[in-house]
Amino acid sequence: MLELILGGARSGKSRLAEKLADESGLEVVYIATSQPLDGEMNARVAQHRARRPPHWALVEEPLALAHVLREQAAPGRCLLVDCLTLWLTNLLMQDDPARLAAERDALLGCVDELPGRILLVSNETGLGVVPLGELTRRYVDEAGWLHQALAERSQRVLFTVAGLPMVLKGEAL
Repeated sequence: MLELILGGARSGKSRLAEKLADESGLEVVYIATSQPLDGEMNARVAQHRARRPPHWALVEEPLALAHVLREQAAPGRCLLVDCLTLWLTNLLMQDDPARLAAERDALLGCVDELPGRILLVSNETGLGVVPLGELTRRYVDEAGWLHQALAERSQRVLFTVAGLPMVLKGEAL
């Protein structure tokens, strides 16, 4: 089952994904896409680590997400990816502009085939003001297109606001 969990910053989307993974009763593999390159991001990563049960496996992959998903997905296993917008940012910052398209296409090409339960967490960026810079506009566009494509493929799509989940598609929580 593929589930997309969207929300703004500090909306509760990661906590919701962690709760769903924990309640699944499945073996959980947490796939982290962040690159803690500064003190603030290190603090965020530490918060996430402190919340996770110690028996969850961890894979850190900032770029080759589809490869890791194919490698880790299995019946009886829940993969929790946090988060797609950090992954997208990592790809946008690469020197090779074709890398983003290749990795996005690889992700969209594999999610329908993955066994087990897949929880994808991402920041909804389309609710704010239109960014002024070219790179930030491209980021918002790429995130929006990615979310639409993944929502189409997902069996359930959730949107979180103030820690409260709303089901946009699929069965109720």
